[in-house]
Amino acid sequence: MILRLLFNALFAGLAAIGFASISRPPRRAYLFCALIAAAGHTLRYLMMNWGGGGLHIVAATTIASFAVGLMAVFIAPHTKVPAETYLFPSLLPMIPGIYAYKCFGALMMCLSNGGEQDFNHCFYLFASNGLTCFFILVGMVVGATVPIFMYKRFSFQATRRQSSTDNEVI
Repeated sequence: MILRLLFNALFAGLAAIGFASISRPPRRAYLFCALIAAAGHTLRYLMMNWGGGGLHIVAATTIASFAVGLMAVFIAPHTKVPAETYLFPSLLPMIPGIYAYKCFGALMMCLSNGGEQDFNHCFYLFASNGLTCFFILVGMVVGATVPIFMYKRFSFQATRRQSSTDNEVI
């Protein structure tokens, strides 16, 4: 299990670096993107597989996204890079691609199957995978943005300088 965790963390970090490179952040941000993504993905994996019957993927993704948001908000002021620079690439490994793929595959099977029983089964697969995908995405959005609003003053100070005369934020 430890080897599986390390591989998940490694590949989550690589995916985050690749996605971050699209927006060309400062070089110092790449390492933190990878570390936050690895930590978030590992946390979600542990919550889903803890003790053989862990949390549902929607709940685990929401909690892991919240943790990713917290890490991004608290690292941002120390590196003088906006939290969003870390947040969005770090969420990439948790995007529910397999559920979206299965959803559209089931939709195509709905359209091509002629029998009522086959259609009902394919529609069930379409609805089940589609709703799971949708709620994972909602959980990611809510979980990741709540820390930014909870620590709004702290979050938006990441790229601001202190005035030397009166200690007010410029």
